Order: sequence, then structure tokens, then C-alpha cells
Amino acid sequence: MDSRLKIAILFGGCCEEHPVSVKSAQEVAKNLNIEKYEPFYVGITRNGVWKLCQYPDTDWENGNCRPAILSPDRSVHGLLVQEQGQYKTIRLDMVFPVLHGKLGEDGAMQGLLELSGIPYAGCDVQSSALCMDKSLAYIVAANAGIATPNFRTVRADRNIDAGQFIYPVFVKPARSGSSFGVSKVCRKEELPDAVETAGQYDLKVLIEEAVAGSEVGCAILGNDTDLITGEVDQICLLHGFFRIHQENRPENGSENSRVIVPAGISAEKRMLVQETAKAVYRALGCRGLARVDMFLKEDGNVILNEVNTLPGMTSYSRYPGMMAAAGLSFAEVIDRIVCLTMKGEKR
Repeated sequence: MDSRLKIAILFGGCCEEHPVSVKSAQEVAKNLNIEKYEPFYVGITRNGVWKLCQYPDTDWENGNCRPAILSPDRSVHGLLVQEQGQYKTIRLDMVFPVLHGKLGEDGAMQGLLELSGIPYAGCDVQSSALCMDKSLAYIVAANAGIATPNFRTVRADRNIDAGQFIYPVFVKPARSGSSFGVSKVCRKEELPDAVETAGQYDLKVLIEEAVAGSEVGCAILGNDTDLITGEVDQICLLHGFFRIHQENRPENGSENSRVIVPAGISAEKRMLVQETAKAVYRALGCRGLARVDMFLKEDGNVILNEVNTLPGMTSYSRYPGMMAAAGLSFAEVIDRIVCLTMKGEKR
């Protein structure tokens, strides 16, 4: 009898981060210990079609796939897979949603998983939705005593008085991943176009002050008070601003930035960044894993930028890089995520 844990790895999705999710799933597949885990790779096409496939390669949709549905029926506790006109049930022990952005990282998928009764890796519905909406995350974090940028929210389909802001500002979709739709605006005449660009991804748009400081990040793994942090990383910009996953071949590096890990900061500042990241993680109710992005100002203050509850897991992504610098291989990170998920289920 096969005693391996049956794990569904969900990837792809309907949002702009679909290609990144496929690459993340490929890296998970490379590092998953198949002696301990039996993987079921479930890809979601850009149109929202679910397919059980052999492997999350770049051409996975055209391979030997079968239609599959994650059942919300708790008595099924798994996948319904179509075979020769009939549905076969595959009972699952847990789900690892390697999904980024809308309908993957915003609480929607987590809601389906809650209905299914299947343990799943990462943040719950409330925390996922909260972290996805940058304006709400700022409000909750500020109430917990954590510094955040000054900001305003506007609707992309309404007229905005551009003269009310002090420039430069950043204009962002309030609920979108990576840096899709983000613009830096230095003059009020540029604001309408920037809001329109952000509005292509979300009608709710964030206009926030441009914080003068170094961009740093901290990978976190764990639940409640038992948290592990990776090494702090730092974004070194040559010009412009950091646009993660926007390049044609991001695995070959960025034309305007590079990531330094460990960050070139003092031990004291490193500890402050890690402690701030943990405070953010707890305040927003995160569990399992997250990457907290912050600004480190010259005066030593740390300002929240954003929280990624299902950060990129590609070969060039920051989360596995920070954990590797702290001595945890990606295979070990996956093991710990699985253990945290199953341990949480037994509470």
C-alpha cells in the first residue's frame, strides 16, 4: 500500500500571473520528494478550465491531460477526474496552491478549499483577501503600530483631482500581484494615464507616496509565534523602479535591478527588518508562508510595502533565494510547508 501523502499542486490560473505560476510549479515539481509525496498536478488554464496533467511543463495543456474538478463536497475530499465519460475520485491529503494573484492568492481559491475540507498550504481566506488588498493591509498594519506609506484609494472610472497630491507618487491596482499596472508619477499631468493603466487590473486604485528608502524583503515560514525568517534581501536599482516578473526572460535577470541576498545592511538593521516582517505577518493573520516587502529608510525606520501570501517559487524568485541563504534548501522548505499544513489540520 502506498503510504505517501497525496498532494494536489494547483498552478496556472486566470490572471496575468499565469506564466509565473507555471514556472513556480515546475520548481516545486523538481524539489518535491516523491518518496514521501504523491503529486497530482492540476493546471488551470487562462480560461478557467481545470486539467489533471502529468507535469507542469510549458506545454502542459497540450499533453496527456484529463478534465478534473476539485469537489466542494467534503465527503469526496479530493478530485473528481474524468475518465472514459465517468468521474473517478482521487482522495487528497492536502492541496498546495502554487497560484499567484487574483483567484489564487486573494482568498477565492482558499474559500473553495475551505468548502472542500481539504487541508491546504498557506494563508486562510481572511488573511489572503486582506493581504491582497494593499489599502486594507495598510490600515490593519497601521492599527498594529507598523509604519505604512500615506495613501489614498480612488476608482479608476471616476475623475480625480490630480492637484491634491504631492509628487512623486506610485499608482497601483489595489488588488493585483507583482508590479502589473504600477506606475511612478512625477507630475500631475501624468496621473490620469497612470490611473487608467492601474484600472486595467482593478477598478480600485491606490495612490501612495513614494517612500525614499531601500527596498528590502523577508521570507517567513511558520504559524503563530513559531516563525522562521530567511535572510533579508535588498533590491539594487540602476534606474526606474522594481518590476518583478515583467521581463521577457526574468530568469536571465532584470535590465534595471538586481537582488542582493543577504542584504548589504548592518546586523542591527537586518534584525529590525526581520522583526518588523514578523509583526506584519502576525498582524495580518498569515500562516504557512509569506514574503513581506518593506522599505528601509536612511534614518533606520522600516515601512511596509506589501505582503505576498503565495510568493513566487521560480528558480529566480526571491522567497526560495532568501530561504536558501538562511540554510534551507527549497526541498526542505516544501517539507516544512507540508508539515505546517498537516499539523494545523490536527489542531
